[in-house]
Amino acid sequence: MAIPCPPFIGSEKLSVESGAMSPSSPSPLILTQDELKKIAAYKAVDFVQSGMVLGLGTGSTAKHAVDRIADLLHQGKLKDIVGIPTSKKTHQQAVSLGIPLSDLDSHPVVDLAIDGADEVDSNLNLVKGRGGSLLREKMIESACKKFIVIVDESKLVAHVGASGAMPVEVVPFCWKFTQDTLQNLFDYAGCVAKLRTDNGGEKIFVTDNGNYIVDLFFEKNIGDLNVASGAILRLAGVVEHGMFLDMATTVIVAGELGITIKNK
Repeated sequence: MAIPCPPFIGSEKLSVESGAMSPSSPSPLILTQDELKKIAAYKAVDFVQSGMVLGLGTGSTAKHAVDRIADLLHQGKLKDIVGIPTSKKTHQQAVSLGIPLSDLDSHPVVDLAIDGADEVDSNLNLVKGRGGSLLREKMIESACKKFIVIVDESKLVAHVGASGAMPVEVVPFCWKFTQDTLQNLFDYAGCVAKLRTDNGGEKIFVTDNGNYIVDLFFEKNIGDLNVASGAILRLAGVVEHGMFLDMATTVIVAGELGITIKNK
């Protein structure tokens, strides 16, 4: 059953005290990055309602949200939830926690997705996929009515690609040709393209879909993101890229001074 997500409060700020959100003065406690991630994840789950179809994100921040959803289900505070996982890893986590699962074939409209991000710019454009799950994440999060992104403040950037790799999922066939083409495409931004490897470079990283990932590193701002997106997707060997443009409806940012909610 599809239930609309409740409205969000623009520019809302909440302080963090003893690991919880409070409207009081900022906490003197110094929180770890993982504690900040957990606070953002729990805040996002506050917007989940019984009967929703949920996109279950992947990564260290989204893991906390999946854990919290399971806790509320077991407490009886949430009922009739259906989860659609964005990776095999999240699928395994949800199954182990007893969250009922389905897929886009059975539920083509998702009420709410909660996921992390590797970068968030001032327009709420994202870089995702440094964990390797960008294709399934984009498929599910493109189908949702509301997409809440949960991050700690270290993920905020001046422009896409500022803090590290922008992943591109490519087919294994002639991957080096595709890698070289991608690097040449963004030569103006000082791009270096690198095939992602596993186990200290001993083997090629393979996605849940059996593809490879080429990570693009930029020395400069790549400019118009929609133009860049179109240019990447026109390359025959490319499956999908890690720029999630104009997709996030809300970004919840956890920092040592509290929670900030940014709305589209």
